[in-house]
Amino acid sequence: MDAGYAVKLQKVERPTNRSYYINLPVALAEALDMRKGEEFTWIVEDKNTLILKRKKFRKPRTLKEIKS
Repeated sequence: MDAGYAVKLQKVERPTNRSYYINLPVALAEALDMRKGEEFTWIVEDKNTLILKRKKFRKPRTLKEIKS
């Protein structure tokens, strides 16, 4: 088993559409400095691997920035 955060896929069916949702754990979103409204793109690498990529590149934080 891989180390990481386990999530479950949710399916929502409404009269006008069907959607699937994956919730991101808060700890992971905070570690990645994700912000409300930020846009991401899913990239399908293969049937077992999805890559979530920011649409707008952000410079990685330095350790000094994290400590302050």
